[in-house]
Amino acid sequence: MKKKIRIWDLPIRAFHWLLVLCIIGSLISVNIGGNAIEWHAYFGYCILTLLIFRIVWGFVGSTHARFSSFFPTRSRILGYLGGQPSRYLGHNPLGAFSVFALLLALSIQAVTGLFGDDEIAFQGPLAKFVSSSTVDFLSEIHDANQIVIYILIALHIAAIIYYRKYRNIDLITPMVVGDKEVNDSEKGKYFPADLNQASKDGALQRSLALLLLSLIAVIVGYFITG
Repeated sequence: MKKKIRIWDLPIRAFHWLLVLCIIGSLISVNIGGNAIEWHAYFGYCILTLLIFRIVWGFVGSTHARFSSFFPTRSRILGYLGGQPSRYLGHNPLGAFSVFALLLALSIQAVTGLFGDDEIAFQGPLAKFVSSSTVDFLSEIHDANQIVIYILIALHIAAIIYYRKYRNIDLITPMVVGDKEVNDSEKGKYFPADLNQASKDGALQRSLALLLLSLIAVIVGYFITG
């Protein structure tokens, strides 16, 4: 027998895949160069909007979307390394490090991009408010931080492959459909309380997420155009 448990609500799944698309678009446009740099900026603004939404949703969202549910505390890390439990419904402590590292690196990239100036085809909307030395400094961080993002993305993909191939844990399907299937024979590998902690994913949560995302998009748009 298998038990289906809702892990990732629709807002989290939409955030995840929209972020993936925006990152891909950002990488393609920045490497094309020329007029495509404008598209790079647009993708950056979208990424910033999505990141702010994810941070807010990490406090007010459903069970497994909340940072408190997977923050890698010392006890959780030691417990996981000790095999208690060996599986998590949401992010395990090591996966949590990857999530927070990506959120931080992408946030740094999005924010520094607002102050960027290549002196050719693009000037960030906030560059005019700071000194040229500050623009140069933040632009250098923006360029260097790309390497960090590439490394984190590579590690993220490698972890997905590792868990699928060597631990028979599918991380992709739950992020697509939202549900995770747990066999009766595997229930002992999870915290018993976790098996009764399905994430709420109804009309109320989805409406709240849409309202938050829309509000954040308007605010980001205002500061960018203003």
